[in-house]
Amino acid sequence: MTGGVLASIDPSVLAEGVNLMWVAVVCFLIFFMHAGFAMLEAGQVRAKNVANQLTKNLLTWGVGVLVYFLIGFGVEGLASGGGFSPATALSDGGWVNSWLFGAVFAMTAATIVSGAVAGRAKLRAYVAYTVAISAVIYPVVAGITWGGGFLGGAGLGFTDFAGGMIVHGVGGIAGLTAAYMLGPRMDRYAEDGSTNVIPGHSMTFAVLGTLVLAFGWYGFNVGTTATVFSVTESGELALGGYAAVGRVSLTTTLGMGAGAVGAALGSMYLTKKVDTLYVANGVLAGLVAVTGTANAITWWGAIAVALICGLQLPLVFEFVSDKMKIDDVCAVFPVHGSAGVIGVLALPFIHVDGFSMDLLVSQVIGVVVITAWTVVATALVFGAFKAVGQARVTPDHERDGLDVSEHGVETYPEFGKTNVATDGGASVVDTTDESPRADGGEETGSEIKMVTAVVRPDKLGAIKQSLAEVNAPSLTVTNVSGRGSQPAKKGQWRGEEFTVDLHQKVKVEVVVADIPADEVAEAIAGAAKTGEPGDGKVFILPVEDALQVRTGASGPEAV
Repeated sequence: MTGGVLASIDPSVLAEGVNLMWVAVVCFLIFFMHAGFAMLEAGQVRAKNVANQLTKNLLTWGVGVLVYFLIGFGVEGLASGGGFSPATALSDGGWVNSWLFGAVFAMTAATIVSGAVAGRAKLRAYVAYTVAISAVIYPVVAGITWGGGFLGGAGLGFTDFAGGMIVHGVGGIAGLTAAYMLGPRMDRYAEDGSTNVIPGHSMTFAVLGTLVLAFGWYGFNVGTTATVFSVTESGELALGGYAAVGRVSLTTTLGMGAGAVGAALGSMYLTKKVDTLYVANGVLAGLVAVTGTANAITWWGAIAVALICGLQLPLVFEFVSDKMKIDDVCAVFPVHGSAGVIGVLALPFIHVDGFSMDLLVSQVIGVVVITAWTVVATALVFGAFKAVGQARVTPDHERDGLDVSEHGVETYPEFGKTNVATDGGASVVDTTDESPRADGGEETGSEIKMVTAVVRPDKLGAIKQSLAEVNAPSLTVTNVSGRGSQPAKKGQWRGEEFTVDLHQKVKVEVVVADIPADEVAEAIAGAAKTGEPGDGKVFILPVEDALQVRTGASGPEAV
């Protein structure tokens, strides 16, 4: 009975139905990667910029997918050498196999950029770039490669299985270019050129996002084996692209693991410690490394190239940050850009069929062309916005945070800010034997005074340095909130407005004896000044006495 039913089924109908269902499931998996990107990027930005980062991720999909449907899909066909054929002309099956499959890849390339420009890009500039990459930048790359254009298999022979260069490389290179055009975040670099660390607000979010992305990556790589069944000339069912699913699954998994190990080793080399965020980013760099080659490389090749891409991650990030002075907030270039380039260039060396010079030449030319196009197109878009002063937010808005300035919301409105503020800078206290007695106690009869200042949190690093220059590096810092001449701000939650009139500040307290208190006050005021309301105030108070707990000394000597 069962055999009779199966015999009556048209193999071509069965193959088409299973293939459509497979592609649809894969597209849903890749879409879920946007949740991973959102969590990963939100965890790596400051708490005051989380809502802005989440909004950009949402609008990447919301705006980008509409633009790709109406324009980008047609541009992709045009770039491949055909005519402009919009997605609106497709049949139901084509909407799944062609448009939706292309859309989820296009949106992946687009959303990568948001992590590089976090914390300072204007929303309108970012959305405009999302339009550009969805309508033109990515579709052109996809058209000249996967679409059968001059770089593709029928032309030069450039090979990229699932988008190691076409998707991730484009996103990473575009992110680096955009970050360069925008310039670094405030206080990212000191006046002497040294790099200040600006920690993200949640390691938990970053790791959760990484694992969500890794899960979705199986859809990204394995899903590119887009046909489960094919029909032979004799009318029999046979495996289509799914015949390579075993190799793709294996190399994807090995790449994930080797990338994490490589990043851990690279981190150990630089800092003598295994950095959690580098390991998380290494998982992704390893995945990117094998994405362009997963169907055609040996198992040892997958491990080797992913290990290299994990190792290069901390090294390239530090080079970009410290040498090039480009503020790539979420490390999108070493994770997606350089790893994507290394992955596709490694293909001729780790191919199952052995080394091929012709393939190496085509891979190099393909990388150069795609990189040049991405850099020029991205620079033009952000350059145009920069020329009219619309590329990045104002210093005041950046200082206050993009959540409030761009969206009028706070991500964590009910949570008290009790943690001690951090400026991310290095210690300015000299711990050598020649270190002077900085706070007092050397002169008999010295008067003890306390200098108290309430200032902006982001000025703490400059204040520390300024105090060290007047030989008063010892200080106590407390997070506080209050109000003075700085005007109140309006916020909203689900459309209902509320007033925020208590502003986040830090209180700096310095107790001195033989150092003039007015010099300390002037040092703090000079370092804290921006010239805008809300800079804060400095107070000088007498101290009746002091007692050192450890020695029992009292008076100025205790200070």
